[in-house]
Amino acid sequence: MKKLFQYISQSKKAVCLILMLLIVQAFCDLSLPTYTSDIVDVGIQNQGIENAVPDKMRPETLNSLCFFMTEEEEVTVRESYTENSKGEMVLNKTGKEQEEELDEILGVPILLLSSAQASGQFDYKQMNAMVTSGQVTKEQILAQRDEAMDKMGEGSTLIVQQKAIPFIKSEYEAMGIDMGDYQMQYLLKEGLIMLGFTVLSVIAAIIAGMIASHTAAKTGMTLRGNVFKKVLSFTNSEMDEFSTASLITRSTNDIQQIQMTTVILLRMIMYAPILGIGGIIKVANTRTGMGWIIAVGVGIIIVLVTALMRVAMPKFKKMQTLIDRLNLVSREILTGLSIIRAFSREKHEEERFAMANKELMSTQLFTTRAMAFMMPIMTLIMNGLSVLIVWVGSHGVDAGSLQVGDMMAFITYTMQIVMSFLMLSMVSVMLPRAGVSADRIDEILKTEPSIKETDMPQDEKVADGRGEIVFDDVSFRYPNADEDALEHISFTAKPGQTTAIIGSTGCGKSTLVHLIPRFYDVTRGKVTLDGVDIRDLSMHKLRSMLGFVPQKGVLFSGNIESNIKFGGEKNNGERITDEDMVKAAQIAQAEEFINEKGKKYKSSISQGGTNVSGGQKQRLSIARAIAKNPKVFLFDDSFSALDYKTDAMLRKALNERIKDAAVIIVAQRISTILHADQIIVLDDGKIAGIGTHKALLESCESYQEIAKSQLSEAELEGGQAS
Repeated sequence: MKKLFQYISQSKKAVCLILMLLIVQAFCDLSLPTYTSDIVDVGIQNQGIENAVPDKMRPETLNSLCFFMTEEEEVTVRESYTENSKGEMVLNKTGKEQEEELDEILGVPILLLSSAQASGQFDYKQMNAMVTSGQVTKEQILAQRDEAMDKMGEGSTLIVQQKAIPFIKSEYEAMGIDMGDYQMQYLLKEGLIMLGFTVLSVIAAIIAGMIASHTAAKTGMTLRGNVFKKVLSFTNSEMDEFSTASLITRSTNDIQQIQMTTVILLRMIMYAPILGIGGIIKVANTRTGMGWIIAVGVGIIIVLVTALMRVAMPKFKKMQTLIDRLNLVSREILTGLSIIRAFSREKHEEERFAMANKELMSTQLFTTRAMAFMMPIMTLIMNGLSVLIVWVGSHGVDAGSLQVGDMMAFITYTMQIVMSFLMLSMVSVMLPRAGVSADRIDEILKTEPSIKETDMPQDEKVADGRGEIVFDDVSFRYPNADEDALEHISFTAKPGQTTAIIGSTGCGKSTLVHLIPRFYDVTRGKVTLDGVDIRDLSMHKLRSMLGFVPQKGVLFSGNIESNIKFGGEKNNGERITDEDMVKAAQIAQAEEFINEKGKKYKSSISQGGTNVSGGQKQRLSIARAIAKNPKVFLFDDSFSALDYKTDAMLRKALNERIKDAAVIIVAQRISTILHADQIIVLDDGKIAGIGTHKALLESCESYQEIAKSQLSEAELEGGQAS
């Protein structure tokens, strides 16, 4: 999991921008329930009257209210109102803190005044005369006020506000204010604010989603590039460690998992805690006394998610391995389809594929069912919490300590908190699989090639080199092998000469050739190029001097021209020209079949060269090496698919036109190497003999056995093929 977050952290600026946008979105989403509550409690129930602070009142009403205030409170209230031209007392523009102070001051006086007026016991002139004459003191009135407050007990603030609303409404009506218009103005104001928050939330969500998608796509692109670059640096040892099927799965499915999860992480995982924490803060400010309900719901969700993670995590780790296995089976079947048909093994392969497919399906079904199980449980929890809130909240509404709008807001905030945990729980099911994928990608990126570039390349020593290859007491052992594949190999391949390597199957011929371009590094001894250990040369310089033709011809999708010019540059650094391409095709005996094609060198080559024959593929592979004009040619049994006539013509053309290069040929047929300047006979990884064809027929028993199996008596006696 740690690796997944490391990959995402590489786009820090985008993550910070998304975080800010999500904070804006959460702020807007968390503000809406408050306005919904205000619309219900204030806009509908109270006809737009927000608190116990009238916007306007008659002067006699203000004077009457002042009877129930201390001197300091009276000063504060009178300074907050100004008389207009109509003789009305109009509230000055106030801040939130000043309005709350006035609400606290005016609430109780309005309650006492409205009660006194309702009972017919209050007359302003009479009360004023009594206070002036000393019959009633301010202290007595204030004591009655405090006594009334004590009787109301808890919830007095809400009760006072509720009682003040009808008084203010009647005051407005007495002043000729249309309460229908007053209510509509409040509803429009609150509605427009809600609309503004909604639009802002949508804009923030869209921009955050776009940035998250771009970041995820960029992360995927970067990982694919890094994996591809790393795989290109792998030697044969690393390719043996990671199967081709596994590398394909990691480069596609695993990176896709990371990319998809990155989007969800940046949108849901980052948003969920912001929304959850904000919801908890909002709930704490509602003062409903129902916070314990949220604690119960969150606790149940945490227990559920923890149990699910314990069960599902091992399955997610197993799933990627099963995908590897399915890809491996699929690849083997598709590449070996002709062999499968030839041996009538379709049924067996179908069963093998079905077994791998079924095992993957079983694991996927388990994880899918786990995710499906979570949704109804979460829905049950959410609905259960809603019912519990309504049941508990209704008692508060009935007691007058809670308003309907506040209960609605509490339900909304609770659902937002639970939804944030729901989002986390849903993603928690996906995170383990993405974490496994990230670890698998990191495994590739952290794998260091066993063959590394030298820190101080000595390329200048071979700048004008001749191309002489020397094996000096070379031994080689494959990784984790018990025995050496090659032992004490020593020979020299000189420029202008052909060195042939022959021997029985599995004796190490191809392995020996693969040591020259450093597909593997020698275990003991050294291989030198013009006197310099090839390990002291840069890979680019070493391989630029080699023309390698593999045992199996490999072509790339494109056309004939792009395949022959695949090397890009010749040994001297110049670009491969059309003239070089045509010359290489002539030497490789490929020109005839190329000219027969309609577009000639522009003729298309399908993926893997499936639209050309084996011999044509091999000749184009040879032409590709020749076009580089290398100092050393390496032919790894590259003439096996050619008929004898084409083989002879190709070798003749090579001898005539390539006179300065060293040529090393691995061959199975003696006829291919009869005229080699030296023939190296390998037997079980050791040199059994070195010499010309004629000399080896006389001195090397292993060579004699090979010759007897391929040549007639007359050819053996003559020392050459007819």
